Amino acid sequence: MQKTIFITGASAGLGKVTAKLFQQRGWNVIATMRNPERETELNDLKNVTVLRLDVTNPEQISETVAGVLTNHEVDVVLNNAGYGLIGPLESFTDEQISTQIHTNLFGVINVSRAFLPYFRERKAGTFINVTSSFGLLSYPTCSVYSATKFAVDGFSEGLSHELAQFGIMVKVVAPGGMQTDFAGRSLQGGMHTAYTKLVEKVSEGYSAEQIANYTKPQEVAQVIFDAATDGSNQLRYIAGKDAIALYTERLKNGPEAQVQNVRAQFLFD
Repeated sequence: MQKTIFITGASAGLGKVTAKLFQQRGWNVIATMRNPERETELNDLKNVTVLRLDVTNPEQISETVAGVLTNHEVDVVLNNAGYGLIGPLESFTDEQISTQIHTNLFGVINVSRAFLPYFRERKAGTFINVTSSFGLLSYPTCSVYSATKFAVDGFSEGLSHELAQFGIMVKVVAPGGMQTDFAGRSLQGGMHTAYTKLVEKVSEGYSAEQIANYTKPQEVAQVIFDAATDGSNQLRYIAGKDAIALYTERLKNGPEAQVQNVRAQFLFD
């Protein structure tokens, strides 16, 4: 029987690559995005339905999910929509912080909640929530972004315990750096003169040379596919060599040792 995945944030980057992979593997794909009228690739693929969805709009989430469940049996929900707000905390407005939290965290919570009654009645279903290596550890200029991704990780772990009794699985995929347009389209930044040296140092990690060494989105999409199909109750999937190396260091040396190591990299005379 053909399975169906519902994907948020499928207009570009990891979301689009993942939609294509599942479609190629014979799945029915419901690809959602804020501006479906701009989509030129997924519309032409067999068994792919493109729908409008802004994950910061709770009413639209409810209406879209209700409509989908009227016409489809959904097996997997991939909460992928999100972006990075990078910069010193002092550089951000209230609106920037609020939008970051509503997109990266509330979007995951509200989409998951909309599907919960359906999965619970079926006693089956899988939520896969895309976080980040910065949802497992944090770096300077990532405080608000990490706040959302740490929150999604904790939300996912707690929810996995709640839903185990119903046969529903919750999984987290935490990628490191990816060779997508994240550093462009999906990245918002702020600047404050008191943090100039710090921002310049952090920005070295977003250079073209560094991005060339990042993991390809196709590799992360494969991790997502594995998480959706391996039948295990594994919670976290770390994706990408850099993310694996950082998380291994954290487990080996302990969180506090890693915090001190990161801090030492960004101290200036």
